[in-house]
Amino acid sequence: MKKICVFTGAASGTNPLYKDAAYQMGQMIASRGFGLVYGGGKMGLMGAVADGALAANGTVTGIIPKFLDNIEVGHKDVTELHIIDSMHERKAMMYDIADAFIIFPGGLGTLDETMEIITWRQLGLHKKPIIIVNLNGYWDTMLIMIQNIINQGFMHHSHGSHFDQVDDLDNLMNKLDLKFKCDQIQT
Repeated sequence: MKKICVFTGAASGTNPLYKDAAYQMGQMIASRGFGLVYGGGKMGLMGAVADGALAANGTVTGIIPKFLDNIEVGHKDVTELHIIDSMHERKAMMYDIADAFIIFPGGLGTLDETMEIITWRQLGLHKKPIIIVNLNGYWDTMLIMIQNIINQGFMHHSHGSHFDQVDDLDNLMNKLDLKFKCDQIQT
């Protein structure tokens, strides 16, 4: 089973569109037979994506540091909940077991995970798909910033191809299906 890691927020944000879309995305991931890997929280968009996958009888792996288990409230209903020691261990475990990464709206933690996984791809540490879901233009300014980094010569223009960007869930699922189909052809 391919496992999709979703980076998203422990908060819901001010627009209910994000929480509804997170729940729907969880359902879509599970309905395609993919497993979900995420930050292990029960609250916010994290909880919504896990709840959506669980509602569709999906396999959900949560990974949460001990100190956040009380703040983000670890989701005890997931298939597997790993309570680990640190944020570094959380990210390493998520990166290790995932076959692809989806970037969904979130805060600084989501931004941190996004930059790290794109950097690792740039450095050749993995070749796993990374898809930024720019729902409602949420990531517009980050995408502009990355283009500016390229324009200013601090990132090679070809490194912009290390991730894909979609604007809605249908395009996200089509992109994931295509990425995994291409992987099967190449192996």
